[in-house]
Amino acid sequence: MAYIMKNMTVEEMNHLDTKTVIIPIGVVEQHGYHLPLSTDIYNAEKPLELAGERLHALIAPTVNYCYSGGTLRGTVNVSPNVFGLYVTDICKEFMRMGFKNIILFLGHGGTDNEIALRHSLQMLMNSAEKNDVTVSLVTVWSIAPTWFYEQNGEHDFHAGRTETSLMKFWAPELVRERIAMDEPEIAKNMRSDQDWYAMETRVVDHAFVVPNIRQREEIEVGVMGFPELASRELGEKIANEMVEGIIAYVDMLNQKNG
Repeated sequence: MAYIMKNMTVEEMNHLDTKTVIIPIGVVEQHGYHLPLSTDIYNAEKPLELAGERLHALIAPTVNYCYSGGTLRGTVNVSPNVFGLYVTDICKEFMRMGFKNIILFLGHGGTDNEIALRHSLQMLMNSAEKNDVTVSLVTVWSIAPTWFYEQNGEHDFHAGRTETSLMKFWAPELVRERIAMDEPEIAKNMRSDQDWYAMETRVVDHAFVVPNIRQREEIEVGVMGFPELASRELGEKIANEMVEGIIAYVDMLNQKNG
């Protein structure tokens, strides 16, 4: 069964019969005009809730903040390095408590964010005192094959078909009817490259000079996908894939390192 840590007492923690903990990780970030800032938090939390009694693990409280890279109003950025070190300290605490399998369930991507987290976790494992502990980074999209969508070489990255469909399933009351998009060429560039939003500039144009990286000023909405193709039915299908995927992974870890 799943144990919800935020509702538990120290006595109940002392009598857990699982050595696996899952830490959901989201972000507070713009998701266009039609989705809430908490979209990626929902994506990290809801599959674990739906898995319910079938998920034999402790569910830790959610880490709500990390690094977006975007700067539209409502987005809260935490430095990638700070985020990586912060999550590493949380993992160390669960190691201290005796957990053998620590799963970070990442509801938000972002190149810089994920790279920093992977590097911090690698350093954690390199310096770990025990060699019987697993630390896993499971992204929500990696366990849901239907998550990925491509149309004419353009991709559904952010606030598009998949995330809008999921929110129509998770919390339809939070999905607004109005879908706004950036200018067609800007929207196309963001669908073609999820990192296009970040523009590099250098005072001196030389490879040795560290660039300034800022969100492009022409971006006003930031949707990187095809939200007009979303449906609640598609969201339910993807959600079920996420549920089955995380249950299967937890069961495998419990069997091999329980």
